[in-house]
Amino acid sequence: MVDPKDVAEALCEVGRRVWQRGFVASNDGNFSFRLSEDRVLCTPTLISKGFMKPEDMVIVDLDGNHVAGSRKGTSEVRIHLFIYRNRPDVHSVVHVHPPHATAFTVAKRDLPKCVLQEVDLFIGEIPMAPYETTGTWEFARTIAPWVHHHDCFLLTNHGAVAIGQDPFDAYYKMETLDQYCRILLLAGQLGDWQTINMKGIEELLKLKQRLGIADKRSVDCGPCSPGVVPGGPEVVFPPYVPHPGPIEDSPKLPPRLQYRTNSGKQNAPPKERRADDPEVRAVIEEVVRRMLGRA
Repeated sequence: MVDPKDVAEALCEVGRRVWQRGFVASNDGNFSFRLSEDRVLCTPTLISKGFMKPEDMVIVDLDGNHVAGSRKGTSEVRIHLFIYRNRPDVHSVVHVHPPHATAFTVAKRDLPKCVLQEVDLFIGEIPMAPYETTGTWEFARTIAPWVHHHDCFLLTNHGAVAIGQDPFDAYYKMETLDQYCRILLLAGQLGDWQTINMKGIEELLKLKQRLGIADKRSVDCGPCSPGVVPGGPEVVFPPYVPHPGPIEDSPKLPPRLQYRTNSGKQNAPPKERRADDPEVRAVIEEVVRRMLGRA
């Protein structure tokens, strides 16, 4: 069973990364992790995601009712809960407003397929859900036609959602999504983007099958056609299984001032240097000597 304290630390680290990358502004964004079959750890409302502490996290049930935590949970957790109800294989959700991806939602322009092999291999199709008022169950259900077959979603005039096995898995998909949209915008300035040929796409789909990465597309159904068709083959998900072991990732980014480390202790303040310190006196005497030599 995963330790909730480790999960809280991971959510704080993801918050720091999305804030540093400019995926959120002010108090935007929310992330969550499924602790058990009916308990979800999520980020609180009205807090900058770049400056959260583990004790800020909130626990809710699958109906969104507050279970534990001193702060109030985000109202947007409903879209997280909708995903957990429909995807027992998913343990974590990241929702942010990455600028390049959000630009496509504001322009209401679907993302093309078969352009970058990394995107087609590790994410696949990325649908755009219709607009609804944020924080409502109607908003959560906008992704219903695609939730069983996709891991990233654009939200019209809003932002994006990525799902995964842990907070870092979901976060990296979001990184890939916004990088993809940035490349598309840059390519558009040069003319337009060009798709991978059908032989290359056929090889990518076969590779996904060997790697066990689900993709409802096939070469026979126009895998590069515009738009994302709702539905697909029937999906049988495994029963819920708690996330195994510790949540690990690459080394953390350099800590901010007063950022809490894994030990729970804050970074020690710089050592105060007194004027009678021999090293300080030596520096002062050297500065004075040079100044007098110039006079």
